[in-house]
Amino acid sequence: MFDSNRPGGSSQKRGVPLISMRNIHKSFGSVHALRGASIDVHAGEIVALVGDNGAGKSTLVKVMSGVHGYDTGDYEFEGKQTKINSPSDASAYGIQTVYQDLSLCNNLDAVQNLFLGRELTGPGWFGRRIKRAECEVRAREVMTRMRLGNLSLSRPVGAMSGGQRQNIAIARSILWTPKVVILDEPTAALSHSAAEQVSTLVRTLANEGLGIVIVSHDIHHFVVNATDRIEVMRLGANVASFKSSEVTGEQVVNAMVGGNENVNLAG
Repeated sequence: MFDSNRPGGSSQKRGVPLISMRNIHKSFGSVHALRGASIDVHAGEIVALVGDNGAGKSTLVKVMSGVHGYDTGDYEFEGKQTKINSPSDASAYGIQTVYQDLSLCNNLDAVQNLFLGRELTGPGWFGRRIKRAECEVRAREVMTRMRLGNLSLSRPVGAMSGGQRQNIAIARSILWTPKVVILDEPTAALSHSAAEQVSTLVRTLANEGLGIVIVSHDIHHFVVNATDRIEVMRLGANVASFKSSEVTGEQVVNAMVGGNENVNLAG
């Protein structure tokens, strides 16, 4: 089982949410992907967004991260109405997303992947040379902050384990001091021990005051034991909200499928 110590969002004062989305509607032609979905994300809190395939959770986080626009609804960041039209807009607000495919280059090492597309370079008259030493210092700082100081920075990412690759992707998301980090299936295809490491890392980030949003199908282990709050979606709308410490995996699954709690005891 994951360490269920939750000193983060559940014990902090709940002030103005970092992100507050209300009554979000989004259609793709005749397909209504979101039908009034809502979510709040507070500083220091880990929120799981769960639902069956087609429930709308992926569309909601893509709206949150600027990949998709929305048709109607309200989107506030730190209490102020906002309109995020692109991932670069989201990044400017301090919203970073780690997608399931991680978007890492296997032939590059950890430092190169961390700074991919944002390389630190010298002045133009020196040919804009990459400041490798400075990048390594920044990379080591963020890895130490994440308690991953022993992870090699010079090893090609393609030679790393699944858990190490996930950690590199998360490290890249916090390198630029975000306020909210969105994780899409962070424990998919990971071993139990690697998933526990991700759980510990996510809690560390929440304890530092980041808001964390996690999309996951690992209900009975990761979601129930490693998050603070669970938002359940079905058919594009919210159908239930739980404190993670007060619910079982069976209750979450029951809300997801909309069945009888005494029947839907999926293990």
